[in-house]
Amino acid sequence: MIRTCIVTKEFEILAGVDLAMVNSPDVSWYWVDFHEPTDEESELLASFFRFHPLAIEDCLEYVQRPKLDFYDRYLFVVLHAIAGMTLEAEEVDLFVGQNFIVSFHKSAIHAVDEVWERLKHEADVQQGPFHVMYRLIDKLVDDYFPPLYHIEDVLNDLEENTNNEPIHDIIEKVFDIRSDLSKLRRTIVPMRDLLYRITHSDRLQRMKERQLYFHDIYDHLLKLSEMIETNREITADIRDSYLSLNSNRMNNIMMTFTAITTIFMPLTFIAGIYGMNFDYMPELRWKYGYFAVLVIMAVIGMTMFVWFKRNGWFQLLKSDWADEERKRRP
Repeated sequence: MIRTCIVTKEFEILAGVDLAMVNSPDVSWYWVDFHEPTDEESELLASFFRFHPLAIEDCLEYVQRPKLDFYDRYLFVVLHAIAGMTLEAEEVDLFVGQNFIVSFHKSAIHAVDEVWERLKHEADVQQGPFHVMYRLIDKLVDDYFPPLYHIEDVLNDLEENTNNEPIHDIIEKVFDIRSDLSKLRRTIVPMRDLLYRITHSDRLQRMKERQLYFHDIYDHLLKLSEMIETNREITADIRDSYLSLNSNRMNNIMMTFTAITTIFMPLTFIAGIYGMNFDYMPELRWKYGYFAVLVIMAVIGMTMFVWFKRNGWFQLLKSDWADEERKRRP
């Protein structure tokens, strides 16, 4: 679908007009939005607008990294939106000239739709295509915040673990969060670099009056980058803490099993000796031999159990995961 919006020289906004009207002498500037275009509609980038083949190729091929290219009569800007649940990058391409802006995206983008609806009711439409470019970038960046805020809330819940979730569930969630953070990082860091170039490029003289606005977007991207790095450090701390706790628990388990095995070793040794089928074993003929051996085995077992218990080899029996995690926190 192709959406058109033109602003006349009297600053009248006309939406949904025929594409051919954008070349009318009464038009001050226009915005054409390629919204989930078909192959036939995509061909208009070359046949109608005469954009450079390399820029068109970037629109139609695989997802590009956010970037800014300069052509004779327009800028070509590649932006990234974030898909709702998957957090995958979705490309938004902009062709921005002195009296036009053409946007191209293969999927529905909430930020583009919102700016499109706002444009039809804004009083400052005389500011032109670069104002729309600013609005689009600003809205795309604003949509980066909710996923990060949600991740922070999940991390706080995992760190407190008030629901006493099993360790393997927590570790699985931590690795899922790290994967989501990596996806966001691959979008936000290139966008930050793009805004740095926009705000420091000498070739964008026409945008000098909007530098403060783009600096504001750049500051937001710096904050987002810091949030991502902070959350990655938190996930690493939670992961290391629980892995250390798991390793400590396994050590306690092995200590307990070792203690139990060690207790039964002398008992098994005694039972093995008197289980041999020799005729000349004096204790076998003794009236109280059986009871005496049982008493000796009981004394040995109880003595070893008390010794191991005093030395802390059975501490695992006193606590569970939640208790150990609460003790770990200050």
